[in-house]
This record gives sequence, structure tokens and C-alpha cells, in this order.
Amino acid sequence: MATQPEVPVATVAAEPAVPSLVDRYFTRWYKADVKGKPCEDHCILQHSNRVCVITLAGSHPVLQSGKTIKSISYQISTNCSRLQNKVSGKFKRGAQFLTELAPLCKIYCSDGEEYTISSCVRGRLMEVNENILHKPSILQEKPSTEGYIAVVLPKFEESKSITEGLLTQKQYEEVVVKRTRAATDTS
Repeated sequence: MATQPEVPVATVAAEPAVPSLVDRYFTRWYKADVKGKPCEDHCILQHSNRVCVITLAGSHPVLQSGKTIKSISYQISTNCSRLQNKVSGKFKRGAQFLTELAPLCKIYCSDGEEYTISSCVRGRLMEVNENILHKPSILQEKPSTEGYIAVVLPKFEESKSITEGLLTQKQYEEVVVKRTRAATDTS
């Protein structure tokens, strides 16, 4: 029986990584220093159908400092709970209307810190992520996917203008670099 000469295995060039679902279908927008609070940055994932998913930006203290989340509450005031939001029908009847600075939830950390997450966009509240109430750690583990805060639907006529006060991915990265430089310069 004749043996075949060994053929060297060709090295396969590393194929570029397939973009995630979020990277393929959503545009990332950022709001830095929400309500003037340093480093409290939020990320808005805008789909082509104008739906916005509100998440924490990677530089938010809850994600950066290794904090332990004690609890999350959608109870904004004694009369307002985002969990009471009931949306129905084509015209999204019953949805709570939010302004850019409207609070969505509060995150309570074990070190006593409290963070209020704002919507950052005007529109109707479609849903809140109740899963983070039961398992707050997914907010830190998967902030852009399973750990999202809420889904907001801007008014159709405002859908083009909602990004005016927001930063692009590149602009946001520049802000983070400037912060890092400023922090190292003062140390």
C-alpha cells in the first residue's frame, strides 16, 4: 500500500470576527456625564426602526469599579413606577411618556452608592427589563444585551433629531481618553 506524502496544513488567515447582533442592527449613541454627574455615562442603542434601547455605557461606575449591585428599583416616586407601564395597540396606548432627563430606574450598590439612570431620549416607554430586578448581575455581565434597562420609542417626527445631543462612538471614546488623561495628570 503506497502512502501519500504529507501535505502541510495551510495556515488559515484569521477571519474577521462576525459582528454581534447589536453591532449589526443598532447604532451606538452615548450621553456623557448625565445630569452633570462625572462618568455616569449612558449608551443608547438605536435600531433602524427608531426603537432605542437604553443601557449603561462601559465607563459607568457600576461597570468600571467592580461594585456589587444590591438592588434595582423602577419605583421612581411614590406615585410613579416604571413597572406599571402597560402598552397596548398600534398607537402604543398607555405607554408612559419620557423626557430626556426622565428617570428610568435607580441602582443601589452595596457600598451605599445610588445611581439614577435617565432615558436620555424623548419618547414612549415600551418596556423595562424586569430580569435585572431578579438577577442584577446581568446588568454588569451583559449591559448591551440581556442587561439593558429599558426600551423607548421616540415620536416619529422626532426620531431624526433625538441624536442631536448625543455622542457618536468615536466622540465618546475621545471623552473617555480625555478623562483618563486628566485622572493620570492629577495623580
